[in-house]
Amino acid sequence: MTKAQLMTTLAEQTGLSKKDVVNLMDKLTDMAYKTAKKDGQFVLPGFGKLVKIDRKARIGRNPATGEQIQIPAKKVVKFKVAKAAKDAIL
Repeated sequence: MTKAQLMTTLAEQTGLSKKDVVNLMDKLTDMAYKTAKKDGQFVLPGFGKLVKIDRKARIGRNPATGEQIQIPAKKVVKFKVAKAAKDAIL
């Protein structure tokens, strides 16, 4: 489903205007990014959560040459699906 299709469907199902739905989704997205950056996670109950994780430095391999390389530590964002969402889908 594309973003436009999602916004249209939400507008039809909620009775809100498409402009209001787009504005709501933009605000929700901004809030999720800011909260995850500040607190380390953003929870959307029943759906899942965005989690900021510190990944340790590690040794990897160059697939072309097989040479060992040092991969530096970095921060990554992961999405963990809520149990309720897993149960509903699976």
